[in-house]
Amino acid sequence: MRTSSVLNSLKRYFRRSNAWLANTPDRALQEAYEAAQMIREMEEKHFNGNPVSPASGLYGKSAQDYFQAELKKYLDIIKVRLAEFRTSSSIVRFSDVVTAEIEVPVNGPSPSGNGAIATIQDQPQDTPTDPNLDRLSYIDSVLVRYGIGTSRNPPAMVITTAQETGNGSKVGDRNGGYTNPFNLLSGAVDVPPDASSKPKKDVGSFVDKTGVLPRSILRTVDRIKRELDPQAEQEVVNSFRSSKARTVVSLRFILLLIIIPLLTQQVAKNFIVGPIVDQFRSPESNTTIFLNAEMEDEAREELSRYEDRLRFEMLIGKIPPMTEEEIISANQEKAAEIEDEYRRLSSDAIKNVFSDMFAVAAFTLVLLSSKREVAVLKVFIDELVYGLSDSAKAFIIILFTDIFVGFHSPHGWEVILEGISRHFGLPANREFIFIFIATFPVILDTVFKYWIFRYLNRISPSAVATYRNMNE
Repeated sequence: MRTSSVLNSLKRYFRRSNAWLANTPDRALQEAYEAAQMIREMEEKHFNGNPVSPASGLYGKSAQDYFQAELKKYLDIIKVRLAEFRTSSSIVRFSDVVTAEIEVPVNGPSPSGNGAIATIQDQPQDTPTDPNLDRLSYIDSVLVRYGIGTSRNPPAMVITTAQETGNGSKVGDRNGGYTNPFNLLSGAVDVPPDASSKPKKDVGSFVDKTGVLPRSILRTVDRIKRELDPQAEQEVVNSFRSSKARTVVSLRFILLLIIIPLLTQQVAKNFIVGPIVDQFRSPESNTTIFLNAEMEDEAREELSRYEDRLRFEMLIGKIPPMTEEEIISANQEKAAEIEDEYRRLSSDAIKNVFSDMFAVAAFTLVLLSSKREVAVLKVFIDELVYGLSDSAKAFIIILFTDIFVGFHSPHGWEVILEGISRHFGLPANREFIFIFIATFPVILDTVFKYWIFRYLNRISPSAVATYRNMNE
């Protein structure tokens, strides 16, 4: 009895182990398949179906680093799980042959009915089915986009440019017309295998590939190879078209960001807010003329200067002598003019508050409804700024820092704050202005220095050295 119990336990153990081993290939292949799906989902969601690479996405360096790290993680999972799939499949096939011949004597009837022997594995492992082939094909289609795999004729693709067909239309433009500029900027166009003999860019080189030579030498060799390429001229033309489309979209979007808020502010002030404010602040409504004591003091000083000038001109004989009643009457007429002027200024200040709200809402609406244009504008500004020479970068940095955080900047900030206060009809609080000047430029200067140290020093060290030499 004890021997039979041990044999039964051993039998159950071998069956569980064999079942786990038999399921290992399918489990490893499923995990590799899910990792490939995650890569494809990242491509569809963030790169418009293009391979995950800096050449395909309109993102900054931090975002690109994140995507490259995620891509490397999923590719590593696929590599490990495929290796596990191949190894476990070989072991399972070998185990099927061996275990079919192993017999264990047991007491009692056997599954075969002879009551003498029973095999450890009742059912041999089946050969790979069509679902496995489908998953392997899907994984290969993902890996080949990153230079991984053994596909002899991978589908060619054009990154960030459009390919011209024989009839003059652009690939990706099914109507035969000109391709949308956004397709030139952010879409990778799949080309039939006969349209291009090889991929234009090895996107797999972005995934943790290092060499013994400096990258600058490799980039130089790569540039020479591109220049010797027979299709180099077409690539330059496509690159120029992409850059032109990006510039046109960016300049148009900048004009919209300027014109739409200004037009909204003027239309709201003259046709929406203006009539309402004028109705409530009419002379018949007996509302307050001055919004603050500063405006009242200015009106009094203006009336006092008028009376002093009137008496002075009368004393020097420039105007005929006037009686005291005539002087009071002239002062009353001038006071009525000043009242009308400051009533208008007060009404304009109230109008500015509400019309500026409409302008800010229009500006925000344009930004929220133009996410793709914002991404294109960011790329355009990055290329424009980082494309400048080191001397030009240092000059612009020094110019902006001296204007906003330099020795003479407090006077400019004082004028700006007083203008903003007058625009909204608020009194110019000198204490607030002095506190603002004492804190905000210091914070802004710290941000400038941190940006120079953290980003510019890594992107363009020579520009930082030029900036320090010019600043000294």
